Amino acid sequence: MRLFISALEPSANIHLRPLALELDKLAGARMTRIEIVGIFEKRAFVACENLSANSCYEMSDFAAMGFVDVLKKIFFYKRVNKEMIELASTCDKVLLLDSSSFHIPLAKGLKKLRVHGQAIPQIIYYILPQVWAWKSWRARELEKIFDRLCAILPFEIAFYPNAFKEGRAHYVGNPLLDELPLEQIARENGRVLFMPGSRKGEIKRVFPLFVELGKHLNGKQKILALPKHFENLTQEELQNIYGEGIWDFALSFDSINELRICEFAFICSGTATLQASILGAPFVLAYRMRALEFHLLRFFVRLKVIGLANILFQALQGERAGNGNTRLHKELIQKDLNVKSLLETYKNFDFKDFATHCTKLREYLKCGSSSCVAEILLS
Repeated sequence: MRLFISALEPSANIHLRPLALELDKLAGARMTRIEIVGIFEKRAFVACENLSANSCYEMSDFAAMGFVDVLKKIFFYKRVNKEMIELASTCDKVLLLDSSSFHIPLAKGLKKLRVHGQAIPQIIYYILPQVWAWKSWRARELEKIFDRLCAILPFEIAFYPNAFKEGRAHYVGNPLLDELPLEQIARENGRVLFMPGSRKGEIKRVFPLFVELGKHLNGKQKILALPKHFENLTQEELQNIYGEGIWDFALSFDSINELRICEFAFICSGTATLQASILGAPFVLAYRMRALEFHLLRFFVRLKVIGLANILFQALQGERAGNGNTRLHKELIQKDLNVKSLLETYKNFDFKDFATHCTKLREYLKCGSSSCVAEILLS
């Protein structure tokens, strides 16, 4: 069997690893070999015995910082897209993960081959665009372009009614339930975790507040979670990013383990908020961006909350996801974010209520997604 897989983002490749292991297990049980081609991190398949994987490009080839950098690479993206359409057309099935700006044109290109009478593989989209947040009109387009839609958020299916009726849209589970260690361990009282994001701009805007906040937490063990891609930086390089306040904290590159054992966490927006909720780590979302960017975002993205855990919790409560009134956790954003509000949230946190809601959220997500997606690929 020959599969085409495209995963351009670091997060997509993290989700690809447990899927690769599940594919390998199924292939072994069915005594079949699977050849995988496309674009992905090769290390996702290192531990696989029944899969051979060959990626055409490195992830660094697609890295672009800012609008100007993206413009410079437009012709590169178009050339690669054409190459991948040709390669994908030779495979039995195609799996595209996230990255809608690259993968939707790729899928459209494959569909054109079908229109012209060429037999093409089934096209499967895994980790769908956030049509519930903005550009909701894309949902109808996706229903037409893709043969199967694999949602990782339960409420997403409602945006694809036609594909759902036809059995082509599924909630497959959430990949974080495959990736996170879900067994409960004791939390360390007084261990406070700070996660100011992984982008330098986020760190510059949020971390100084965390430094000031730390001065009010006497007797607490303060842990700063650093991104994995900072692991090889020197002390001087880290100080250039975070400032001298970095040395007020104990440093850790293992944010998942820290979320498992911390008493409380202050987290910048991102996947970490859902990770914390799944692991039951009490936290507050603390986020600040440039004022102009924030107002533009508010204009295009009509959401009352930005934390993915809050969005899921609202759907669980029967509210419109992202626009309901309930909250799993507090969000301190823009002008609401300051040392006083952070400290008050920490001191007044309802740990018991939060733990109950986290349990319900895990039950709502049900299971990991790797097993279901692997079965779809090999069915």
